Amino acid sequence: MNGEQAGIEEASVNRKTPGPTVEVPSTGVQPGMQALTRGLAVVEMIASAERPPRFTTLLEKTGLPKGTLHRILQTLVDERYIQVDERDQSYRLAAKPFELAHRVWDQFDLRGAAAPELARLSNMTGEAVRLGVLDQSQVLYIDQLDVPQPVRVANGVGSRAALHASALGKAMAAHLGMRDRHQLIDAEQLSAFTGRTITTEEDLHQHLNIIKARGYAIAIEELYEGVAGVAAAILDHRSEPLGAIGIVGPAFRLDAERLHSLGREVIEAARRVSGNIGQLSMSISVNPRPLMTTSSAVNLAIPGEDFLAEGPHWSEAHQRLLWVDILAPSFCTGDPKSGERDCIALPELVGCAVPHAEGGYVVATETGVKLLDEAGGLSVICRPEADRPGNRFNDGKCDRRGRFWLGSLSIDTAPGQGNLWRIDPDGSATLMDSGLSVSNGMGWSPDDRVMYFADSAKREIYAYDFETESGAISNRRVFVTLPEDNGTPDGLAVDAEGGVWVACWDGWSINRYTPDGMVDRVIPLPVPRPTSCTFGGPDLTTLFITTARIRLSSQVLSDAPLSGSVLSVEAGVKGQAETFFGMT
Repeated sequence: MNGEQAGIEEASVNRKTPGPTVEVPSTGVQPGMQALTRGLAVVEMIASAERPPRFTTLLEKTGLPKGTLHRILQTLVDERYIQVDERDQSYRLAAKPFELAHRVWDQFDLRGAAAPELARLSNMTGEAVRLGVLDQSQVLYIDQLDVPQPVRVANGVGSRAALHASALGKAMAAHLGMRDRHQLIDAEQLSAFTGRTITTEEDLHQHLNIIKARGYAIAIEELYEGVAGVAAAILDHRSEPLGAIGIVGPAFRLDAERLHSLGREVIEAARRVSGNIGQLSMSISVNPRPLMTTSSAVNLAIPGEDFLAEGPHWSEAHQRLLWVDILAPSFCTGDPKSGERDCIALPELVGCAVPHAEGGYVVATETGVKLLDEAGGLSVICRPEADRPGNRFNDGKCDRRGRFWLGSLSIDTAPGQGNLWRIDPDGSATLMDSGLSVSNGMGWSPDDRVMYFADSAKREIYAYDFETESGAISNRRVFVTLPEDNGTPDGLAVDAEGGVWVACWDGWSINRYTPDGMVDRVIPLPVPRPTSCTFGGPDLTTLFITTARIRLSSQVLSDAPLSGSVLSVEAGVKGQAETFFGMT
């Protein structure tokens, strides 16, 4: 058997977790204060709900008398703190909280708020740490902590740097709207400072979208020879950049590997500065490694250091695994017998890839669905979201009729911006569902009557009724909701018995669910971030598992060094064969 083996635990459990509750004060305060605290508790409940709650939900969660809750809600509506959606009588935040938030940010002391984080990063890394803001089309450095032997470049406090050639500048530019981006790029003129400077608008836009998806920017000798840095944007309540915080130092100490490992640290610093307002769906924390009691072998199938491997697909004809690294970005194939891998670098974010029945591969890229030929060339099949430049495609899979299903999401994981699409073999695209947040894994029951689909941000896997001949879906319902300590549902695969195998991001495990939604197996993994899984091998009984190392701290990576590799486990059950695009 090739590769490293780890003794891993397996448990058979059934999990049921009660829904969250909010404590609404009822005693111990004066009547006027009691009404105020109750009202604030209701606002916080509505603000933190994964979906807008209805009256019955609020009544259950608060435990308030019906008349009292009615009066509180009506007062909050009258004062514009909340509003009612007449379509389903649900409640959501109205304009007043955002007006108040805007006033907070207008008075926000960025330097004062960032000072503790500058000191923390400086002490942690031993490198210079900088705070910057956008000033017209450049970065203005407004604070800096040096080290005893600083990098000697002329850009201390009060100096400026090119937006397109600095880590802080790129981190902020990545979170601007396309119109603002274009204006800044036009003003900047994209001058070349070194041989590594990005100097074309198309390349810069693609690079900024990768930065937005990663959550941090790196710059290696783009502004000055021998100087490198990593930075993250400090975002306000609208996820717009207030500034950026970053680490800078000599390139021989800050190589690419170390910069990427520090990406999580600058993201965390930026969130602390802003009060963790933006990018709440982009996880940087990891659940503790769970303790299990019985053993199961998980193997290292294909070594690697993928940022965010996704979309595994088993090629029976070649006995090879196909997958993508979304954030490299690249398309990869690998041989589990030898551990060898080959990757083709792609110019833009890529969510998934499947073989085309007539040769090559269909890839879901940032800008559309494209054909990747054997030579690495790309040609457009369709652009379903040409009108949504802030979105990208994520996971996808073909049904038994060779139709390609794929989901989209906002590059910065903003909620409700994603869609579910069906691409027919003739290249036509049909919108099948909308209002999704982080579109992810999908699969079909063995009888093709049920389609499963995961929305990671909501921690839910949906089941749809599926009509094989027409490709229609209906009757969406929640199949599984993962508890927080189990991570979030990512990619999935369905076996020949109808069991649904789910990669639990930040959960250190693969879970198998029976068709009625109960957990019947948990396979613990030596990595916190499994991303997806598929069945392969000569008899389709090997479960291959892709993983990620993006935004993991150096401590977690030292504890989980296989992060970014492809793992495998003998499932003890046969999977279903994969289908090509256009295959009938």
